[in-house]
Amino acid sequence: MQARGPLMIEHRLIERMLNIVRDRLALAVKNKSIDPLFVDAAVDFIRTYADRTHHGKEEDILFRNLDTKELSAADRKVMNELIAEHVFGRNTTKSLVEANTRYRNGDASALEDIARCLKTLVDFYPKHIGKEDKVFFPAARAYFSEEEDQAMLSEFYLFDQKMIHEKYKSIVDEFGGKGK
Repeated sequence: MQARGPLMIEHRLIERMLNIVRDRLALAVKNKSIDPLFVDAAVDFIRTYADRTHHGKEEDILFRNLDTKELSAADRKVMNELIAEHVFGRNTTKSLVEANTRYRNGDASALEDIARCLKTLVDFYPKHIGKEDKVFFPAARAYFSEEEDQAMLSEFYLFDQKMIHEKYKSIVDEFGGKGK
């Protein structure tokens, strides 16, 4: 498997979640209400899986390794666009969390902000994923030897092994757990 393989497999799971979010959003608009726990679950998926796990591999490994290469101007431009898009996704998710908190606290008008954020995310991610799968990943592969590509793939697997521990350590830290 090439290093881009796990990233593309992750894209398929992200797309499946986006379809669920799209369906729940349609129901929320129709019913003029949304389950804040579903929004929490969607946020957790976006933050932990799509952003920290998936974008983490892209930014911390793939993009870092590409920074050591002489990229064409076009490829450098696309990589910078992808980085900016990751930031956009994080900012939109942060706005979603804020709106969901307001909604949970009784501000019915926050539903419009939740719907806007969810719509932004379900419209944004498929285009972002398409740019990576069809444009950037094939172009990026050309910069690496087979050995470099396989080393990245190994680093991706090591990165993933740390994720579950990182997630749950952050939960304990957030609740103020002290320990050794």
